[in-house]
Amino acid sequence: METKDIILELRTKKGLSQDELAQELYVTRQAVSRWETGETIPNTEALKLLSKFFDVSINTLLGSPRQLICQCCGMPLEDSVISKEADGIFNEEYCKWCYADGEYTYDNMDDLIEYCAQHMANDNFSSEQVRTYMQDMLPQLNYWKRYAQLGGEDNFNKFKVQIIDEFNALHIEGMPKVESLNALVGNFVNLEFRLPNGQTAKFLDDQATYLGNQLECEFSGNRCFGIVANMEFLLVCTYEENGTNPELVIYKKR
Repeated sequence: METKDIILELRTKKGLSQDELAQELYVTRQAVSRWETGETIPNTEALKLLSKFFDVSINTLLGSPRQLICQCCGMPLEDSVISKEADGIFNEEYCKWCYADGEYTYDNMDDLIEYCAQHMANDNFSSEQVRTYMQDMLPQLNYWKRYAQLGGEDNFNKFKVQIIDEFNALHIEGMPKVESLNALVGNFVNLEFRLPNGQTAKFLDDQATYLGNQLECEFSGNRCFGIVANMEFLLVCTYEENGTNPELVIYKKR
């Protein structure tokens, strides 16, 4: 099916008129009409809104042009198992078991392989065969390629320890000692900060993976510290619930 037919079918199943769908998406009825006649295709932001509203992936809205697989475990992805961000937007790179609400489940390839060996083995595919298959396949996926870029898991763990030490060496007032870091997708932590000149700016790449964590402020109040890092920089900020009212504390090149 083409995008125009998919949108028409989804709207009809929900029993909505073009006007009603337009109101839900904050667009004009004419825009919806043009989508359904094929005169235009929704832009990226409109596709995100349609995806969230109809609870289908953008890949589905576009007629499934890609064969999606989880870039952590290799599982074929259908809408029912695709991961979502905290705001309900689909993350079409991962399954819901490997990634959820901005955090990855696995940071150790052996743990994932062992889990799969225990749960995927059957009469036709032994646990050892599963391990061999996963050992060959996982390094080809984007999520695990970052380990190879750092020289393997041991070096990656050493890198995390180094980053933790660098955060703690900042001695930021009110920020507790950093004990651990999680792999976080950029879109989840890419807050928009107001600069001294009144303009706003984001410092991260929505599609990149970073190391970070959320820490409760040692002072009273409802603000938390957010820390994010990669091989090039350290970022520390504070914010209120759900990332509201963010304030940049430090952005330091490494």
